[in-house]
Amino acid sequence: MSDKTWLFTSESVSEGHPDKVCDRISDAVLDAYLTADPQSRVACETLATTDRVVIAGEVRGPDNVRQHVEELARMAIKDIGYEQKGFSWKTCAVENLLHEQSADIAIGVDEGDKGEEGAGDQGIMFGFACNETDQLMPAPIQFSHRILRYMAEDRKSGAQTGFGPDAKSQVTLKYRNGLPVAVDTVVVSTQHMEHLTQAEVREMVRPYIKRAFPSDWSLPEDKLIVNPTGKFVIGGPDGDAGLTGRKIIVDTYGGAAPHGGGAFSGKDPTKVDRSAAYAARYLAKNVVAAGLADKCQIQLAYAIGVPEPVAVYVNTLGTGRVDEDKLAATLCDMVRLTPRGIREHLDLLRPIYARTSAYGHFGRDATADGGFSWEKTDLADELARVFGATAAAE
Repeated sequence: MSDKTWLFTSESVSEGHPDKVCDRISDAVLDAYLTADPQSRVACETLATTDRVVIAGEVRGPDNVRQHVEELARMAIKDIGYEQKGFSWKTCAVENLLHEQSADIAIGVDEGDKGEEGAGDQGIMFGFACNETDQLMPAPIQFSHRILRYMAEDRKSGAQTGFGPDAKSQVTLKYRNGLPVAVDTVVVSTQHMEHLTQAEVREMVRPYIKRAFPSDWSLPEDKLIVNPTGKFVIGGPDGDAGLTGRKIIVDTYGGAAPHGGGAFSGKDPTKVDRSAAYAARYLAKNVVAAGLADKCQIQLAYAIGVPEPVAVYVNTLGTGRVDEDKLAATLCDMVRLTPRGIREHLDLLRPIYARTSAYGHFGRDATADGGFSWEKTDLADELARVFGATAAAE
């Protein structure tokens, strides 16, 4: 076997990044509607800029939720940690432009005679899994998320008071024969208190990078790049306007797998942009967990108003141990890939979405209240049993 090596890079952004502030607010609105009525329909978009938040989109649900949207936005901003000149949860203007869902869209999505809902939009969705990490995620995006999550935890607990909420990380790993073997470069840009120097911020960041990587991986000093512009005091929506749905690669696989183009945040589970992407991840992860492939990529395609996917494509990228066509058929038998089927199988009509708005929708632990249910590997044993003889013969 040739000793083929290459570098691959992924980026993450913190919960205080302007786009992530908007994702958080949109998902907080969605959670509020699902709490009031699990059958609510929500497509919520948020814009954030200096001292202003604008919330727009289409909803169908209890009227009284709309009255609390401003409060929801302020509480989300407060939890992220913005109480600064130019953007504060206390003083920013919040404009609520939510309105009723289009009747034309509702007709296509609502239950028909067969008791099935149509897909909330046309489009393609991808799911992916690989054996690079314990979470069956590509390693560069997992490490990028991990650095920022550790930094945010200490900032919010008060253990590290020098950081501001806005931050980015970028991780470049060295691969050999398909697996990551070393860290090559790490870039971290973090908002910080005005009195701190670039050198001081660098030393503040260093422990989080060390903690994020395996203990036997070392990073050359010249490959640690922190705040390369030298100063990052003005951050968040005061420094750069934010929009819902503008970090779709950060939300998924860090560029290691295709993306269908549809964002997740602010959308209820009738929108297959979200629910079908979760289902595709769930199926791909179970294929890898079952030992049927080292990598698995699944594409689903839908037409608006039509319940069944128009296409299901499974690709094990040359690492599979079973027939891909048979694998696709088996997965479709195990999980009904209509919007209703996905929603029921993964129990998606719960207020579980605000927590997904930062540090990735995938590679997280499933929780007791139904959060991240698409990360479970409860199909793996059955898949291994169905394909056991075939896989063993390969």
